[in-house]
Amino acid sequence: MIEIRKIHRDGGIMNTADLFIKCLEVEGVEYIFGIPGEETLDLVNAITESKQIEFITTRHEQGAAFMADIYGRLTGKAGVCLATLGPGATNLVTGVADANLDGAPLVAITGQVGTDKMHITSHQYLDLTKMFEPITKRTKQIVRPDTVPEIVRIAFKYAEGVKQGATHIDLPNNIAKMSVDAVPLAKKISKAGFATFDSIEAASKMISEAKTPVVIVGADAVHADVSEALTEFANRLKIPVVNTMMAKGMISFENKYSMWTMGIPQRDYINQLFDRADVVIALGYDIVELNPSKWNRNNNINIIHIGYEMSHVNKYYQPMVEVVGDMKDSMYQIIRRASRNSTPDFALELKSKIKTEHDSYAEDKSFPMKPQRIINDIQKIMGEDDILISDVGAHKMWIARHYNCRKENTCIISNGFASMGIAIPGAVAAKLINPDKKVLAVTGDGGFMMNSQELETAYRIGTPFVTLIMNDESYGLIKWKQMEQFGKSACVDFTNPDFKLYAEAMNCKGYRIEKAEELLPALVDAFNQKVPAIIDCRVDYSENLKLTQHLCAIDVE
Repeated sequence: MIEIRKIHRDGGIMNTADLFIKCLEVEGVEYIFGIPGEETLDLVNAITESKQIEFITTRHEQGAAFMADIYGRLTGKAGVCLATLGPGATNLVTGVADANLDGAPLVAITGQVGTDKMHITSHQYLDLTKMFEPITKRTKQIVRPDTVPEIVRIAFKYAEGVKQGATHIDLPNNIAKMSVDAVPLAKKISKAGFATFDSIEAASKMISEAKTPVVIVGADAVHADVSEALTEFANRLKIPVVNTMMAKGMISFENKYSMWTMGIPQRDYINQLFDRADVVIALGYDIVELNPSKWNRNNNINIIHIGYEMSHVNKYYQPMVEVVGDMKDSMYQIIRRASRNSTPDFALELKSKIKTEHDSYAEDKSFPMKPQRIINDIQKIMGEDDILISDVGAHKMWIARHYNCRKENTCIISNGFASMGIAIPGAVAAKLINPDKKVLAVTGDGGFMMNSQELETAYRIGTPFVTLIMNDESYGLIKWKQMEQFGKSACVDFTNPDFKLYAEAMNCKGYRIEKAEELLPALVDAFNQKVPAIIDCRVDYSENLKLTQHLCAIDVE
């Protein structure tokens, strides 16, 4: 057999896979989530020799991608996931797409057949760079060992840039084995430039002259360290602030000017603010999360765009001023120049009305439990630094509307790609990097069954978070929409396993709620467990249509 390896970092032999892992070390990678495969044998072997990187073996590649996704959101550093070629790679796609549309930094790595087999029909071969191209910021196949340092550095630079997202690297197994004589490139942090003086002046003038301005803050602001600046902006200028689902906690919900969350499909109380607004200050707002037609339906609002990049083109989002650059600096520059004295009385009255409605469900004893009461109990148990990961479904709408935060990145909602199945693998990553915080995965029974196998991963690696299943034996959000449009539902109902027994079979602690008063004590006990815990709670989603009717009545007031 021909020897194709050279000297390793410790005096042994080094191949392309070894160099690849050394490059990941320079990038600060702590964990790689994934499943080994035949075409990634050299990569996995190189990982085992790393003193810095831990490989987290998952039970499905989609779970690995979601873990990398949530790792990226919470740390600002690219999460890394690994899969083999073919079906392993295709299983990554949903999680990678989720990270890309939600703006989470992620680097996906796939194995591949040798370059000597790509010109013919080969077992499990797909052109993975073409497959990942529409769902990443950049995808590249390594065809020469000496290009590894550049390809890895570029992948992380794109993923962790001012507009974060996913990238992909494909490594053919014959290239992985080849000897190489190269060293990693140093990691350099790129920072956004500063906004122009003219744009700052124009924005400050518009804000000072506005009669009823409103701030809408979006997900891009979460990565920009602008929470303190936003809070000072609201307090000094007396401007109400609305956050999107993915920007919860950017200003504490307890702040006088915080108007909580916008994003559910129906028009809500908060829309009344935008109907009266003459200027909207859009901070870190991305239309992929919330279409501007939801708050600018008459297309008559003057918009100030504050972001790292120029705004997207949309007929409902045509900013008069674009303040493009470091968002934190831009906010402080505007605070220094703008001046306002009037108090947003209508907004403060509206917030009082919203709070009264939310609090009215705190002691509701009906069972199955109303979603409002469930969220209220969750709010009581979660501290200001604890982390809630929401799956996607009807419960997401209730969490968006009723669960409030004091700090950013304490409620994670996927609302760009909005993929079901993210909560449990996401909670694994959240607990892995925040072992001293409570981590709660809230999911419907539909989303739970999509990635519940990752509870075995959680048990094995020692990440004891709590999963709360809002159980209605249905794809509840779709049923809600069907009932709104057609007055009937179809093809959305199913049966479930015994979730308490399911938990115990997975070496977890299981709970079944049978009356409303049991949920809060169950949450307390579950968070005291040394293993993952699952709480099965029946939910009364007849509240969905009641909410629709209530909001329709509000809209015509």
